[in-house]
Amino acid sequence: MTDAASRQRRAMLLGLGTVLIWSTVATAFKIALRHLDHLQLLLVADAVSVLTLGLVLAVQGKLTLLRGLGRRELLRCALLGLLNPFAYYIILFKAYDLLPAQVAQPLNYTWAITLSLLSVPLLGQILTRRDMLAIGVSYAGVVLLCTQGRLWELDFGNPLGVALALGSTLIWALYWIGNAKSATDPVLALLLNFAFALPLVLGATLLFSELPPASVEGLLAAAYVGVFEMGVGFVLWLSAMRLTSSAARIGNLIFLSPFLSLVFISSILGESIHATTYAGLVLILGGNLLQKRGA
Repeated sequence: MTDAASRQRRAMLLGLGTVLIWSTVATAFKIALRHLDHLQLLLVADAVSVLTLGLVLAVQGKLTLLRGLGRRELLRCALLGLLNPFAYYIILFKAYDLLPAQVAQPLNYTWAITLSLLSVPLLGQILTRRDMLAIGVSYAGVVLLCTQGRLWELDFGNPLGVALALGSTLIWALYWIGNAKSATDPVLALLLNFAFALPLVLGATLLFSELPPASVEGLLAAAYVGVFEMGVGFVLWLSAMRLTSSAARIGNLIFLSPFLSLVFISSILGESIHATTYAGLVLILGGNLLQKRGA
């Protein structure tokens, strides 16, 4: 096997590992939320993610990069920490608290479409006809998913939950736009985002909730979110993208994640997956794929 083929094989394995991790987190969210509220979940997950990312950077020998960061970049990381994890995960976890996992999880995949919409006023980009078609297809999937096929009734089940799930994609898109021009190592930047946000999350938890209860299952699920959703998954994905000779091939793996996630949601959480969930998800991902091919 040539060196290039070996690198591509490792990239695919890392990419598949990331997809598997991300496929489990919706289930972990719901398990944790049975025992913790959304603020308590974020507090535990954020603290664990800081430890996880710090350990990763220590193993990689990159903690010394902290010394080279100027005040402007530290301020950028602090401000972006307000978006992610602080605002993004508070909104996302609350959405999961209000909605079935099979609805909240596919809605989260509309963030790429939200990003394209925000790129018009914020980055001066122009939407093509393909972009407009992709947006229409994806949001048709949103309507189908949220109404569970009862289009004539336009009953969105829990409108607040739907609004929060879609609103979280706005925060996520703003976060990535804010990160676009950062030259800081991405894992270090993420560590700083989570570290700067931790006191804010603690303050919000003490003000609007209380410290997490001693629930083993809830704390373990929250720790799992911190290690894998907010830490290891991101690092594996970055590693895969750096090793691959085809970013598109690795990027397409992400389309496996929501379908695998529904398997875990059904088998572990016991949710009965509606046919319209699959149909709505296909439309949402179809819109993403259509837009991606036009890029």
